[in-house]
Amino acid sequence: MRGPFTSRRGGRAGDGDHAAPDARGAGRAVGRSLLAVGCGALPALAFPAPGLWWWAYLALVPWLLLIRTAPGARRAGLDGWLGGLGFVLALHHWLLPSLHVFLFPLAALLGLLWLPWGVLVRALLGGPPSATRAAAALLAVPSGWLLVELVRSWEGLGGPWGLLGASQWQVPAALRLASVGGVWLVSFVVVAVNTAAVLLAVGPRSVGFAGLTACALVAATAAWGVPVPRETGTVRVAMVQPGVFDGPDGPGRRLARAEELTRSLAGERLDLVVWGESGVGADPAGDPALAARLAALSRAVDAPLLVNVDARGADRPGIHKSAVLVGPGGLTGDRYDKMRLVPFGEYVPARGLLGWVTSAGRAAEEDRRRGTEPVVMSLPAREAGVPGLRVGPLVCFESAFPDMSRHLVREGAALLVVQSSTSTFQDSWAPAQHASLAALRAAETGRPVVHATLTGISAAYGPDGRPGGPSLGTGASAAVVRELPLSEATTLYVRWGDWPVYGALAVVGAVCAAGAAGALRTPAPAPRGPRARTVRG
Repeated sequence: MRGPFTSRRGGRAGDGDHAAPDARGAGRAVGRSLLAVGCGALPALAFPAPGLWWWAYLALVPWLLLIRTAPGARRAGLDGWLGGLGFVLALHHWLLPSLHVFLFPLAALLGLLWLPWGVLVRALLGGPPSATRAAAALLAVPSGWLLVELVRSWEGLGGPWGLLGASQWQVPAALRLASVGGVWLVSFVVVAVNTAAVLLAVGPRSVGFAGLTACALVAATAAWGVPVPRETGTVRVAMVQPGVFDGPDGPGRRLARAEELTRSLAGERLDLVVWGESGVGADPAGDPALAARLAALSRAVDAPLLVNVDARGADRPGIHKSAVLVGPGGLTGDRYDKMRLVPFGEYVPARGLLGWVTSAGRAAEEDRRRGTEPVVMSLPAREAGVPGLRVGPLVCFESAFPDMSRHLVREGAALLVVQSSTSTFQDSWAPAQHASLAALRAAETGRPVVHATLTGISAAYGPDGRPGGPSLGTGASAAVVRELPLSEATTLYVRWGDWPVYGALAVVGAVCAAGAAGALRTPAPAPRGPRARTVRG
């Protein structure tokens, strides 16, 4: 006898009927998750070394289209999180030698920043978006992305490496935009173009077309309406790149090679010679022989040397990374200690809990000490009564922070100098990505930037962000001289700061308030008609 809940085969009416659908649903969820990770990874191709800068304007479209089809806010948030995980992994994969397996939980942690962005994207682009929601999306989706970039720019979360706008470092219009609103404004425009492209695909197309037109007008106005900083003089700077020297005697051989290359610069009429990060392994303040050796080099080339010391201080505890200025008479007393350190590379956060990372990868065995304040150095005067050039030093990772270079310029720096070493990541995307940041800092501040490294890539940029000559690649061991234009112009970014970020906060706040009031509610799906009855039914 069959009861009302038994099947013709004598079992319960659902014992086997739902097993296959449940498995298919789980499989679809896993597939969607993997697709989200892949979509999030796509923007990495716009950055060096692939350098497909134009791809940035379409790279977010697959990810946005995926999020807008999420069945609910929870799934949209998950798509945002997993896409963020994919973005971080793809852009920072070269950190694996240092972080090892720890890169994956770190990427998962940072990916959480895109979770609310995913919810925002679905709320504005999900379903058939109305003209009001579409217009709001053109402002709110880029603003939400900007807030993600702001939060992850905190040094403790890895800093502002890989901001989407940084992929446009070779584009003249983008460099002019950076002089107005920093890399933040460039990121905003890039994400707005992606959002407009999605609207062209799903509608309303008129809003998408209007968005693309507005972005094109902004870019054109920046390209032709924002003036290039006016030249007020020139500076001749030499970059000394000794190259890779492995083995236990590597530091000593590298120092000897840097000395040899520096001596070859005699007679070049230089204003400054710059060495890369950690080029000197002892503190010359406590080593008179080393200090005399460096002073002799300065006399030989008739120019001050800006070297970088990675050593225990002679008169203070711990290890600092310091930019030290040496003149013909010896140490000038100008010294800058690196303030913002690379997580895991130069210190291990919560070392008591995470110290095991040092045995799994190349994390710092001992934490470096932080400097306390930025320093603007004055080079020795070339002529009586004429003040020497003022130089703002940054050490490696610090060139990723727009606020640091802006502060140095506001304090009077006429030239920005970055001392770097990416030898740990020599055969990866890291050297090219790092060197490209100097172009953005130059455009933002209207000051020339010299990016000198131990092992490449070394490069120099004029105050408009354009290259001041060919760069030195990772295979080079050489010294090159670059004559760069100087400028006293004050860019709008130096004057106004991070105003696009404040605007993004206002936009997202307004959209959230409108959503809470029901003004941007996603329309409910149309009710289904009565179910058709079959003869058997």
